[in-house]
Amino acid sequence: MAKITAKGRENLLAFWLFISSFGIMFAVLSWMQEGGALPPASELGAWKGTLAVATGAILYWIVARNIPGGAGDE
Repeated sequence: MAKITAKGRENLLAFWLFISSFGIMFAVLSWMQEGGALPPASELGAWKGTLAVATGAILYWIVARNIPGGAGDE
């Protein structure tokens, strides 16, 4: 089995943090739907996933990339 380089590990961490940000925002959007702040799934359709990717990217940009030892650390 090949060893993962430091750059490969950094890329995997960045991917993991981005996917985690997407999951967090998808859950927040689901919560907002339950509360009535967003239209129900029958109206929103696949746009909820698109919105989760966009807001997850913002969450990643603000929080995750600044984690010490994380993807943006030099």
